[in-house]
Amino acid sequence: MGRSKFLPTTSYFDLDFLFVYAQQVLSRQWESGPRRGGQGDEGGSSGRGKVCTSAGAGRGEGGGNWWGEEMGPARCYRQIKNKPYPKSRYCRGVPDPKIRIYDVGMKKKGVDEFPFCVHLVSWEKENVSSEALEAARIACNKYMTKFAGKDAFHLRVRVHPFHVLRINKMLSCAGADRLQTGMRGAFGKPQGVCARVAIGQVLLSVRCKDGNSHHAQEALRRAKFKFPGRQKIIVSRKWGFTKFSRSDYLQWKSENKILPDNAKLLGCHGPLANRQPGRAFLSEGPRA
Repeated sequence: MGRSKFLPTTSYFDLDFLFVYAQQVLSRQWESGPRRGGQGDEGGSSGRGKVCTSAGAGRGEGGGNWWGEEMGPARCYRQIKNKPYPKSRYCRGVPDPKIRIYDVGMKKKGVDEFPFCVHLVSWEKENVSSEALEAARIACNKYMTKFAGKDAFHLRVRVHPFHVLRINKMLSCAGADRLQTGMRGAFGKPQGVCARVAIGQVLLSVRCKDGNSHHAQEALRRAKFKFPGRQKIIVSRKWGFTKFSRSDYLQWKSENKILPDNAKLLGCHGPLANRQPGRAFLSEGPRA
């Protein structure tokens, strides 16, 4: 047969060029192209592949979970195995955390308004994703708003997701083994953030009046189901979000030793010019 006038003579250089070009085109279509065809992750008869993580590749696990369509399940990132990896000028392209609000309710209420406080404490050393924190905040806020009232509580999320999670994307489709390199260059790209939680660390805190204490405990019990691992609900002995016990707070308040701003104890040290008249000396007992 004669040589075609449209294609040049085939050589090894041309085959390598065609392979690289096809790899770029196909990877661009699989990763960012819109899905067509069927209703599920299989794509119907469109013939498009789907992007899975290295943990889900080979098992048929696709998207459709709360963690996101193109991400693996959160159990793959639960253990604390690596050093802290925060967002920096060396770690760029990190997606924003799902949780953006950390104080819900009447956060400007005074200290005397909400004396009761209850905490949701983590009982495991693990990673807690920002999606889990957002889901727990929503669940607790909905219950307290419905049964206690929107102006009868103050919810605070006590942990912040700063640790960056990485993913090494792999293709699970027909002929994907010709387009991916396996564990060569397996340092993944940022795909989410999480909070590194220790044993005994407080996850959520709710302060309210004593009459709504049972509602606050039930709200935190429902928020427990949004977290992995084990948690405990602990009723605080402190007055609200302060660091003083109830008896000490009431005693010092009667003695004018506590400022209403952030409930800080007035000490005996520091310049006298910064104190109000009558509060120059706050030592115990009469002065000579």
